[in-house]
Order: sequence, then C-alpha cells, then structure tokens
Amino acid sequence: MMEKPEARSGICCFTGHRPEKLKREESEILRLLEAEIKRALSDGFTTFITGMAQGVDIWAGEIVLKLKERHPGLKLIAALPYPGCERRWRAAWKKRFANVAEKANQVISVSPAYSPGVYQKRDQWMVDHAQLVIAVYDGAPGGTEDTIAHAKERGVEVRLL
Repeated sequence: MMEKPEARSGICCFTGHRPEKLKREESEILRLLEAEIKRALSDGFTTFITGMAQGVDIWAGEIVLKLKERHPGLKLIAALPYPGCERRWRAAWKKRFANVAEKANQVISVSPAYSPGVYQKRDQWMVDHAQLVIAVYDGAPGGTEDTIAHAKERGVEVRLL
C-alpha cells in the first residue's frame, strides 16, 4: 500500500549496489553519499529509511547516525526484508548491521520470514513510504534498477549518484 504524498513528506530512502558490485572505491561512495544526505537535510528531509543490505544501505545508515549527533531531530528507520536477514553474513558486516539496527529509531520487518521476492517487497515498501530516493547506481540490471523504476512509476524523486 502506498502512503499518501503528505504522509511521505520529509522521508528519504536509499538504494544501491552491494560492495562487490560497485565500480568505485568505498571512500568515494561514502563521500558522495554523505554530501547527498546533507543536501537532503538542507532540503528539509528529517527521516531516512535504510534497507539494511551490505554496502550502500548500511553505509547510508551509518552516515545518518553520525549526522544525528549534530541534528538530534533526525530519525532513522531500518527496514529489514525479514528478521535475521543478516545471519549468513561475515562477522564485520553483522557487527555494522547490529550497530545501525540498535541505534535506529525504529526497526521494521517488511515480511515475517524469507520468501522469494522478499527483497523487492522491502524495496517497494521503502519507496512507497518516501518522498525521495538516493540511489548509488551504475546502470547494471538488478534490484537497484528495479527500485529506481518503481520510484519513477510512483512519482518519487530519485537522485542518482
């Protein structure tokens, strides 16, 4: 179900590739991502939704948490595709996931358990609750491309990095 436009006002979500699919260095992506999140802040966005996937989602969540120290009114929502989605990850990513989830204002599981299409369902939920999507996208097919297409279908602004 899509939220009414006024209910999505001031809410931004993220989409992007996982680290192994990115063609740029992590440091460059972090710099661009932080600049775009600060731009969203200056545009009046105060709530950010991260899908909690490895790479762009967790990095964005970490940046929002860092900015929250100077902007206490910021909110971070962690939108999980299902509880325990991080179980099979390497220890370092599990630790980062746990840190973001612990410090988020709210943790939502879009589905109660794994099933085919659960990641797409999570991505669509985020877009349907946002006014803006910040996307780290290189043109490759996949979930990020699908999320951007869904946002455009819904009339949600997309800022590409």
